[in-house]
Amino acid sequence: MSHNVTDIETFWVELPIREVPARHMVREIPHWNLFEIVQVTLDSGVVGFGETMVYYTWGDETTSDASKAQVIGKHPAENMWDDELGAGLQIALMDAAAKAADCPLWQLLGQQVRDRCHISWWDIDLSVDDWISEARLAAASGYTAFKTKGRPWWDLIANTRELCASLPQHFEVDMDFNGFGIDTAHCTRLLKELEAFHNVVMFESPIPHNDVAGYTFLRQHTHVPISMHTQNHPEEPSLETAIREEMVDGFVVTGGATKIGQDATVCREFNKSFFLQVVGSKIAAAFGLHLGAVLEHARWPSVNCFQLFERDCVATPLEVSNGLCRVPEGPGLGIELDPEAIELYGCEPKEKPYPHPDLVIALRWPSGTTTYYAHCQQYWEDWHRGRLPFFPRGVNLEHIPNDGSADWADLRARVLEGAVHCSQAPF
Repeated sequence: MSHNVTDIETFWVELPIREVPARHMVREIPHWNLFEIVQVTLDSGVVGFGETMVYYTWGDETTSDASKAQVIGKHPAENMWDDELGAGLQIALMDAAAKAADCPLWQLLGQQVRDRCHISWWDIDLSVDDWISEARLAAASGYTAFKTKGRPWWDLIANTRELCASLPQHFEVDMDFNGFGIDTAHCTRLLKELEAFHNVVMFESPIPHNDVAGYTFLRQHTHVPISMHTQNHPEEPSLETAIREEMVDGFVVTGGATKIGQDATVCREFNKSFFLQVVGSKIAAAFGLHLGAVLEHARWPSVNCFQLFERDCVATPLEVSNGLCRVPEGPGLGIELDPEAIELYGCEPKEKPYPHPDLVIALRWPSGTTTYYAHCQQYWEDWHRGRLPFFPRGVNLEHIPNDGSADWADLRARVLEGAVHCSQAPF
């Protein structure tokens, strides 16, 4: 019996995000609820499926006609290592190939080193009350690790103090700065203050990745491990450079299956631990678990983000206990789609919903002044160009709801053009 691809079907779903993360993600990534599901059918009747988180996952474009033509009529294993196909089609081919072989996917990926993988709860930057509520929910859901964001529009030291005071001793926090620490002159003191908190166990990307000497300096001046992504852009240092220059203690490994495997091999050779970051619904999470089953140095909690959704498009539970999630045991990914959820949340393809309508953001500075924005890209740019104070104490971010007034509409129109700075805040 042959197992060649005969048909490829794609359809979109729009999954509902839980209330707490949703009201913060609207500033930056409201599109993280949009997915293209790819379903591959073989002439043997085997069906495999995968997903792309549209506008984010590697190969974040939807599955192209050229990619479909490349794999039609061929065994899924012939093309399943081609990262250029995009996430949805690559995962679907791997699921189909393993199902055709009647084995769990990890058996096609390598030798199993673990049957349960460390997994992390994820959230974007949050107000302190929401930070605490999310961390408590994570702990109650069996998680022991929380990946979150360190941002200069919250009072990071005061908020981290409150967060850590609410956490059990064993619960760990990975603070991801995405380069907002700017440089060692600004960042060293901030990291030294944060390392005093017992629960903070990781600083991720504290300064821009191209600052090789800066990373080496920070690593020598903090006791908390530092991590960064393996190279995703040509202007970033290669994995080999990061290791040779002793920039970090470990890495965040993401991308297609081939890139992940290559980066994992280098990490193994130099004894560097890493986070696996495969973001999406439980489809992506299951894929990440199978990778984690065979990649020895995937020792830090993986980032999957399926915890964001009120309801998933997958029916199979992925339960977490003691910070670990069992690798699915059935053929392929070992999970089943939820037809009811797919029908309920199915949608037509959509444009990226950013900047989000009806959004006005106020940054309240401790000096008593306020800066208004329409979306995060505006204050990201102001930050990186040195137009804003560096992680000041007492700063806070607020959303200004539309009260229907002409004043609010005027402010919204103005902030769409750029930042509005006020010594006396109208809202």
